[in-house]
Amino acid sequence: MAMATLSKDRSAITAALVLIGNELLSGRTQDVNLHHLAQRLSEAGIRLVEARVIPDIEETIIATVNEMRERVSYVFTTGGIGPTHDDITAECVAKAFDVPLIRHPEAARRLIDYFETRGVEVNEARLRMANTPEGAELIANQISVAPGFYIGNVYVMAGVPKVMQVMVEEILPRLEHGTPITSATVVCDLPEGTVAMGLREIQSRYTDLSIGSYPGKANTGYRVSLVVRGADAEQVSAAAAAITSLVRGLGGRVEQS
Repeated sequence: MAMATLSKDRSAITAALVLIGNELLSGRTQDVNLHHLAQRLSEAGIRLVEARVIPDIEETIIATVNEMRERVSYVFTTGGIGPTHDDITAECVAKAFDVPLIRHPEAARRLIDYFETRGVEVNEARLRMANTPEGAELIANQISVAPGFYIGNVYVMAGVPKVMQVMVEEILPRLEHGTPITSATVVCDLPEGTVAMGLREIQSRYTDLSIGSYPGKANTGYRVSLVVRGADAEQVSAAAAAITSLVRGLGGRVEQS
Protein backbone atom coordinates (compact mmCIF):
# COMPACT_ATOMS: atom_id res chain seq x y z
CA MET A 1 0.00 0.00 0.00
CA ALA A 2 1.47 3.32 -1.04
CA MET A 3 1.77 5.99 1.62
CA ALA A 4 1.77 9.74 1.50
CA THR A 5 5.06 11.54 2.01
CA LEU A 6 5.05 12.40 5.68
CA SER A 7 7.07 14.53 8.04
CA LYS A 8 10.20 13.02 9.56
CA ASP A 9 8.84 14.20 12.90
CA ARG A 10 6.97 11.11 14.12
CA SER A 11 4.86 13.23 16.46
CA ALA A 12 3.52 15.24 13.52
CA ILE A 13 1.56 12.54 11.67
CA THR A 14 -1.96 13.90 11.49
CA ALA A 15 -5.37 12.82 10.28
CA ALA A 16 -8.85 14.16 9.63
CA LEU A 17 -12.16 12.32 9.51
CA VAL A 18 -14.98 13.31 7.17
CA LEU A 19 -18.31 11.77 8.17
CA ILE A 20 -20.62 11.86 5.18
CA GLY A 21 -24.37 11.47 5.38
CA ASN A 22 -27.60 13.43 5.63
CA GLU A 23 -28.77 10.92 8.25
CA LEU A 24 -26.03 12.06 10.62
CA LEU A 25 -26.98 15.71 10.30
CA SER A 26 -30.69 15.00 10.76
CA GLY A 27 -30.09 13.04 13.95
CA ARG A 28 -31.62 9.89 12.48
CA THR A 29 -28.29 8.05 12.85
CA GLN A 30 -25.98 8.46 15.83
CA ASP A 31 -22.30 8.33 14.88
CA VAL A 32 -19.94 6.00 16.72
CA ASN A 33 -17.19 5.91 14.11
CA LEU A 34 -15.42 9.04 15.35
CA HIS A 35 -14.78 7.59 18.79
CA HIS A 36 -13.46 4.31 17.41
CA LEU A 37 -11.16 5.88 14.82
CA ALA A 38 -9.80 8.50 17.23
CA GLN A 39 -8.91 5.81 19.74
CA ARG A 40 -7.22 3.52 17.23
CA LEU A 41 -5.28 6.36 15.61
CA SER A 42 -4.11 7.63 18.98
CA GLU A 43 -2.73 4.18 19.78
CA ALA A 44 -0.81 4.33 16.51
CA GLY A 45 0.62 7.79 17.20
CA ILE A 46 -1.50 9.43 14.50
CA ARG A 47 -3.16 12.62 15.70
CA LEU A 48 -6.74 13.13 14.67
CA VAL A 49 -6.82 16.91 14.44
CA GLU A 50 -10.25 17.46 12.91
CA ALA A 51 -13.56 15.71 12.28
CA ARG A 52 -16.28 17.16 10.11
CA VAL A 53 -19.84 15.99 9.42
CA ILE A 54 -21.07 16.92 5.95
CA PRO A 55 -24.17 16.17 3.83
CA ASP A 56 -24.48 14.04 0.71
CA ILE A 57 -23.86 17.04 -1.55
CA GLU A 58 -21.33 16.64 -4.34
CA GLU A 59 -19.76 20.09 -4.13
CA THR A 60 -19.38 19.86 -0.37
CA ILE A 61 -17.75 16.42 -0.46
CA ILE A 62 -15.29 17.40 -3.21
CA ALA A 63 -14.31 20.66 -1.53
CA THR A 64 -13.90 19.04 1.89
CA VAL A 65 -11.77 16.16 0.62
CA ASN A 66 -9.51 18.51 -1.33
CA GLU A 67 -9.15 20.88 1.61
CA MET A 68 -8.35 18.14 4.10
CA ARG A 69 -5.90 16.14 1.99
CA GLU A 70 -3.70 19.20 1.61
CA ARG A 71 -3.56 19.85 5.36
CA VAL A 72 -3.11 16.46 7.03
CA SER A 73 -1.15 13.27 6.52
CA TYR A 74 -4.21 11.04 6.15
CA VAL A 75 -7.88 11.71 5.39
CA PHE A 76 -10.50 9.12 6.32
CA THR A 77 -14.10 9.24 5.13
CA THR A 78 -17.08 7.19 6.25
CA GLY A 79 -20.39 6.75 4.49
CA GLY A 80 -21.77 7.04 1.01
CA ILE A 81 -20.34 3.92 -0.68
CA GLY A 82 -23.47 1.75 -0.71
CA PRO A 83 -25.80 0.80 -3.61
CA THR A 84 -28.37 3.63 -3.50
CA HIS A 85 -28.67 6.85 -5.46
CA ASP A 86 -27.44 9.01 -2.57
CA ASP A 87 -24.22 7.00 -2.17
CA ILE A 88 -21.99 9.40 -4.10
CA THR A 89 -18.71 9.37 -2.17
CA ALA A 90 -16.74 7.33 -4.72
CA GLU A 91 -17.81 9.60 -7.57
CA CYS A 92 -16.98 12.70 -5.56
CA VAL A 93 -13.52 11.46 -4.55
CA ALA A 94 -12.80 10.68 -8.21
CA LYS A 95 -13.72 14.27 -9.09
CA ALA A 96 -11.60 15.59 -6.21
CA PHE A 97 -8.58 13.81 -7.70
CA ASP A 98 -9.64 14.67 -11.27
CA VAL A 99 -9.65 11.04 -12.41
CA PRO A 100 -12.39 8.91 -14.01
CA LEU A 101 -14.75 6.78 -11.94
CA ILE A 102 -14.33 3.16 -13.07
CA ARG A 103 -15.74 -0.24 -12.21
CA HIS A 104 -12.88 -1.83 -10.31
CA PRO A 105 -12.54 -5.36 -11.75
CA GLU A 106 -11.41 -7.02 -8.51
CA ALA A 107 -14.14 -5.31 -6.50
CA ALA A 108 -16.73 -6.43 -9.05
CA ARG A 109 -15.42 -10.01 -8.96
CA ARG A 110 -15.65 -10.14 -5.17
CA LEU A 111 -19.20 -8.79 -5.17
CA ILE A 112 -20.42 -11.11 -7.92
CA ASP A 113 -18.95 -14.15 -6.17
CA TYR A 114 -20.49 -13.06 -2.87
CA PHE A 115 -23.98 -12.49 -4.28
CA GLU A 116 -24.06 -15.57 -6.51
CA THR A 117 -22.95 -17.79 -3.64
CA ARG A 118 -25.90 -16.50 -1.60
CA GLY A 119 -28.43 -16.59 -4.40
CA VAL A 120 -28.76 -12.82 -4.45
CA GLU A 121 -29.51 -11.02 -7.72
CA VAL A 122 -26.46 -9.28 -9.20
CA ASN A 123 -27.96 -6.02 -10.39
CA GLU A 124 -26.54 -2.67 -11.39
CA ALA A 125 -27.35 -1.07 -8.04
CA ARG A 126 -25.31 -3.66 -6.16
CA LEU A 127 -22.45 -3.42 -8.64
CA ARG A 128 -22.24 0.34 -7.99
CA MET A 129 -20.35 -0.67 -4.85
CA ALA A 130 -17.48 -1.76 -7.13
CA ASN A 131 -17.02 1.77 -8.51
CA THR A 132 -13.78 3.51 -7.51
CA PRO A 133 -11.62 6.34 -8.79
CA GLU A 134 -9.18 5.14 -11.43
CA GLY A 135 -5.92 4.17 -9.75
CA ALA A 136 -7.50 3.48 -6.36
CA GLU A 137 -6.60 0.39 -4.32
CA LEU A 138 -9.13 -1.64 -2.36
CA ILE A 139 -9.65 -1.85 1.39
CA ALA A 140 -10.90 -5.33 2.25
CA ASN A 141 -14.25 -5.85 3.97
CA GLN A 142 -14.35 -9.11 5.90
CA ILE A 143 -18.02 -8.73 6.82
CA SER A 144 -20.06 -7.95 3.72
CA VAL A 145 -17.35 -8.04 1.00
CA ALA A 146 -18.16 -4.62 -0.55
CA PRO A 147 -14.76 -2.92 -0.27
CA GLY A 148 -13.60 0.52 0.62
CA PHE A 149 -10.71 2.07 -1.27
CA TYR A 150 -7.85 4.52 -0.98
CA ILE A 151 -6.26 6.92 -3.40
CA GLY A 152 -3.38 9.19 -2.48
CA ASN A 153 -3.74 9.90 1.23
CA VAL A 154 -7.54 9.55 1.24
CA TYR A 155 -9.08 6.39 2.71
CA VAL A 156 -12.76 5.80 1.97
CA MET A 157 -14.66 3.48 4.30
CA ALA A 158 -18.19 2.31 4.97
CA GLY A 159 -20.43 4.15 7.41
CA VAL A 160 -21.80 0.99 9.05
CA PRO A 161 -19.78 0.81 12.30
CA LYS A 162 -18.91 -2.90 12.26
CA VAL A 163 -17.77 -2.71 8.64
CA MET A 164 -15.89 0.53 9.24
CA GLN A 165 -14.07 -1.05 12.16
CA VAL A 166 -12.79 -4.02 10.16
CA MET A 167 -11.65 -1.63 7.44
CA VAL A 168 -9.73 0.40 10.03
CA GLU A 169 -7.94 -2.77 11.15
CA GLU A 170 -7.11 -3.52 7.51
CA ILE A 171 -5.64 -0.04 7.03
CA LEU A 172 -3.75 0.62 10.25
CA PRO A 173 -0.81 -1.80 9.84
CA ARG A 174 0.00 -0.20 6.50
CA LEU A 175 0.04 3.42 7.64
CA GLU A 176 3.10 5.20 8.93
CA HIS A 177 2.84 5.30 12.71
CA GLY A 178 4.05 8.10 14.94
CA THR A 179 4.97 8.31 18.58
CA PRO A 180 2.07 6.86 20.60
CA ILE A 181 0.09 9.40 22.58
CA THR A 182 0.16 8.86 26.34
CA SER A 183 -2.15 10.34 28.92
CA ALA A 184 -2.53 10.81 32.66
CA THR A 185 -5.66 11.80 34.55
CA VAL A 186 -5.87 13.58 37.87
CA VAL A 187 -9.36 13.44 39.40
CA CYS A 188 -10.05 16.07 42.04
CA ASP A 189 -12.92 17.32 44.18
CA LEU A 190 -12.45 21.03 43.43
CA PRO A 191 -14.63 23.09 41.05
CA GLU A 192 -13.11 24.09 37.71
CA GLY A 193 -13.06 27.76 38.64
CA THR A 194 -10.78 27.04 41.58
CA VAL A 195 -8.10 25.25 39.54
CA ALA A 196 -8.44 27.27 36.33
CA MET A 197 -5.69 29.85 36.89
CA GLY A 198 -3.15 27.31 38.12
CA LEU A 199 -4.01 24.97 35.28
CA ARG A 200 -3.41 27.77 32.78
CA GLU A 201 0.05 28.36 34.27
CA ILE A 202 0.95 24.66 34.02
CA GLN A 203 -0.22 24.59 30.40
CA SER A 204 2.06 27.55 29.64
CA ARG A 205 5.02 25.52 30.90
CA TYR A 206 4.16 22.40 28.92
CA THR A 207 3.27 23.80 25.52
CA ASP A 208 3.77 20.47 23.71
CA LEU A 209 1.06 18.84 25.81
CA SER A 210 -2.71 19.08 25.76
CA ILE A 211 -4.28 19.70 29.17
CA GLY A 212 -8.04 19.54 29.51
CA SER A 213 -10.55 19.92 32.30
CA TYR A 214 -13.71 17.79 32.28
CA PRO A 215 -16.32 18.25 35.02
CA GLY A 216 -18.46 15.34 36.13
CA LYS A 217 -20.85 14.38 38.89
CA ALA A 218 -20.22 13.00 42.36
CA ASN A 219 -22.58 12.28 45.23
CA THR A 220 -20.33 14.16 47.62
CA GLY A 221 -19.82 17.30 45.55
CA TYR A 222 -17.46 18.27 42.71
CA ARG A 223 -15.59 15.75 40.57
CA VAL A 224 -13.31 17.15 37.87
CA SER A 225 -10.98 15.10 35.66
CA LEU A 226 -7.82 16.96 34.64
CA VAL A 227 -6.35 15.11 31.65
CA VAL A 228 -2.84 15.50 30.24
CA ARG A 229 -2.04 14.08 26.79
CA GLY A 230 1.12 14.12 24.69
CA ALA A 231 3.83 12.17 22.90
CA ASP A 232 6.51 12.69 25.57
CA ALA A 233 5.69 10.33 28.44
CA GLU A 234 8.12 12.06 30.83
CA GLN A 235 6.54 15.45 30.23
CA VAL A 236 3.06 13.97 30.68
CA SER A 237 4.12 12.52 34.02
CA ALA A 238 5.74 15.78 35.12
CA ALA A 239 2.68 17.83 34.18
CA ALA A 240 0.39 15.41 36.01
CA ALA A 241 2.58 15.73 39.09
CA ALA A 242 2.37 19.52 38.85
CA ILE A 243 -1.42 19.32 38.62
CA THR A 244 -1.53 17.02 41.63
CA SER A 245 0.53 19.54 43.61
CA LEU A 246 -1.74 22.35 42.46
CA VAL A 247 -4.88 20.58 43.62
CA ARG A 248 -3.42 19.64 46.99
CA GLY A 249 -2.09 23.15 47.47
CA LEU A 250 -5.63 24.44 47.00
CA GLY A 251 -6.90 22.07 49.66
CA GLY A 252 -8.35 19.51 47.31
CA ARG A 253 -8.18 15.74 47.28
CA VAL A 254 -6.82 13.89 44.26
CA GLU A 255 -7.21 10.50 42.70
CA GLN A 256 -4.57 9.90 40.02
CA SER A 257 -4.98 7.25 37.30
